[in-house]
Amino acid sequence: MKTNLLDFNHKSLKEFVKNIGEKPFHADQIFKWIHQRGVSDIAQMTDLSKKLREYLLEHCEVYAPEIAEEQIAKDGTIKFKVRLRDGNCVESVFIPEDDRGTLCISSQVGCSLNCSFCSTARQGFNRNLTPGEIIGQVWMVARRLEKLDENYIHSKKITNVVMMGMGEPLLNFDAVVTAMDIMMDDLAYGLSKRRVTLSTSGVVPMMHRLKEVSESSLAVSLHAPTNELRNILVPINKKYPIEELMAVCREYFKIGGKRRIMFEYVMLEGVNDSIEQAHQLVKLLGDLNCMVNLIPFNPFPETIYKRSSNTRIREFQKILDAAEITCITRRTRGDDIDAACGQLVGKVADRTSRSRLMKKKSSPGVNQ
Repeated sequence: MKTNLLDFNHKSLKEFVKNIGEKPFHADQIFKWIHQRGVSDIAQMTDLSKKLREYLLEHCEVYAPEIAEEQIAKDGTIKFKVRLRDGNCVESVFIPEDDRGTLCISSQVGCSLNCSFCSTARQGFNRNLTPGEIIGQVWMVARRLEKLDENYIHSKKITNVVMMGMGEPLLNFDAVVTAMDIMMDDLAYGLSKRRVTLSTSGVVPMMHRLKEVSESSLAVSLHAPTNELRNILVPINKKYPIEELMAVCREYFKIGGKRRIMFEYVMLEGVNDSIEQAHQLVKLLGDLNCMVNLIPFNPFPETIYKRSSNTRIREFQKILDAAEITCITRRTRGDDIDAACGQLVGKVADRTSRSRLMKKKSSPGVNQ
């Protein structure tokens, strides 16, 4: 199989070019052709020498996943079902706004975690995505947006990327970091560190590693103020409890800096939305430099959860506001096409058998 040039960040592409006997500056040229100009045909990279192009044509390719399906929601949100070479599909979502265009991308085929309020978790897990399959979602969507009718969307440019699609990014660490490096590279997409965000359920050892090698922003899927409840909602908490999670969060960005960690908190009626739990959350976060993003739950088939009322969400937010914790309520986008947070499912050849077990548990006559 040919080497996929999308798998390289700038540094590793320079090493690759050097190892085949060429000058490192050719990596700059190739990088620009691929990411800035969106060229996948190596023959069109005309400022490369004929010898180098011939080598690359024989041994390399620029291969991105393909769009298998595209849906546009009433609010302009676009969901892409992205087909991989092996037949699996993941989903990416573009959220256009007047001043920005945010792309939510996937890092795994399915998810290896089992968060109880997430539709992706019910699909089971197949494998990690390669760096080329991760950055390929950005590459592919950027090309597609150029062709879309402006009447459909407010913005046609990707200004922000969030690793909040299918999968736990920190369990595919190297590939995700490589892809984010490309997003933030000036010779590629040139996104600032504040505009590339990784969302994790709390894989504490990998959070320590990420702090050392990447300047991306960080979002933590918290969803509960106590270990007892979080063990149910986010089972990885049994391995890395809240005390360990908060410890790494407190040291993540330099003390005195302006950057903050964002905590995501999905609002589940009668589960984690009580006034008492709001006060517990205030106590947990304390003086941590952070903001809290309250997410109205987005239902999916066979879920046991319901969305908190708007009144309860406002009451919950008022308590955080009173404690001077920056708090916003996320506006639900794309829920009419199942493109909202927690609704992405793709098409997964489940190696874990979780999807089959979930269906069995939810079938009539089966003991719960």
